[in-house]
Amino acid sequence: MAERSLTLMAVHAHPDDEATSTGGVLARYAAEGVTTVLVTCTDGRCGDGPDGVKPGEDGHDPQSVVAMRRAELAASCEALKVTHLETLDYADSGMMGWATNEAPGAFWNTPVDEAADRLAELIRRYRPDVVVTYDENGFYGHPDHIQAHRITMAAVERTDIPAKVYWTTVPRSAFREFGKVMQEIGVEFPEPDATDEMPALGLPDDEITTWVDTRAHGGQKFASLAAHASQAENIFFLRLGQERFTELMGMETFVRVRDRTGASTPEDDLFAGLR
Repeated sequence: MAERSLTLMAVHAHPDDEATSTGGVLARYAAEGVTTVLVTCTDGRCGDGPDGVKPGEDGHDPQSVVAMRRAELAASCEALKVTHLETLDYADSGMMGWATNEAPGAFWNTPVDEAADRLAELIRRYRPDVVVTYDENGFYGHPDHIQAHRITMAAVERTDIPAKVYWTTVPRSAFREFGKVMQEIGVEFPEPDATDEMPALGLPDDEITTWVDTRAHGGQKFASLAAHASQAENIFFLRLGQERFTELMGMETFVRVRDRTGASTPEDDLFAGLR
């Protein structure tokens, strides 16, 4: 009997989220023969429409945006060679405090147990060795990212299948470099320090457990992000060009929150201890 391949599952909130923080690992591990599964929880309806039209403005048709973003997501997955794409198709909740948070069918408005049960079924089907999602603040406080974290951790507890679970993060040292580069191209970039409204972004470098070099797949990651062209305002990293983008975004970093392998940290491979 053929040995089952290792499997990576990434759980993200919206179309395009897969590209920024996990595009490199999805591409790298697919190239290494790992089965890659992307779960996208919402339909992206609160994203920009054609010509950058915003939700609530004239010309923003949520259903058209959904169709457009689904096609972009498929193109992103093709660029990254994702093996399986699963969409939960909850309605995009919009930013924290928007009226769409409480809309019927909105992800933020969905009971955690209900959504976790659906994700648990996917975990049972694909039996991922490694699961990646966001931290408890959804990295930057977006309600759909927070909800993705909640349902993922609940589904992991229900199934007890993944050997390793990681949360995406950014080293604080990288924020300083990001800030310099963004200033060069005229983009306002958030400070990582905590405020009254938001916890600190990222982690001190010595608290990051896992540093995965994905520079060899920088072109795929760039193409994945570029596939989401309708969200140009939010994917400003593309303005750097592929070479500089790869230099800046080629190391993907994580904090390991579950491990049954005993692999030592810091590590440079999500599958350390599994192969």
